[in-house]
Amino acid sequence: MADQYLNDDWYSEETATFGDRMAGAREAAGLDRKGLAKRLGVKLKTVAVWEDDLSEPRANKLQMLAGVLNVSLVWLMTGRGEGVPAPGDEIALSPDLESILSEMRALKGEMARSADKLGRLEKALRLQFKDGAVKS
Repeated sequence: MADQYLNDDWYSEETATFGDRMAGAREAAGLDRKGLAKRLGVKLKTVAVWEDDLSEPRANKLQMLAGVLNVSLVWLMTGRGEGVPAPGDEIALSPDLESILSEMRALKGEMARSADKLGRLEKALRLQFKDGAVKS
């Protein structure tokens, strides 16, 4: 069961971001950020903000990125489909390590969902301030 979790969920939408999948695919392709930037014809900073989930590439660069990294566009965006194997798939991990990794991925997913919720709440609060909902 733990092996299946490792293989199926490492790069899933629930546990990984676009930037996580991009970085994993870049590393699997044997490229550093600078090398990927050069192949895509973009600045190193651009690759960094994509991998850090501060921005996402436009459609034309996204397609090019999938091609350079040899992964499907769907996998890059969602973690489903043809991508790269999860780290550790090439080595056998002890059940204790698999359990720790599994728990870490679950926590990372919870944190991402919490961050999304916090962002939505902050936006709602800003709208309330903008609309004059605060009485003096």
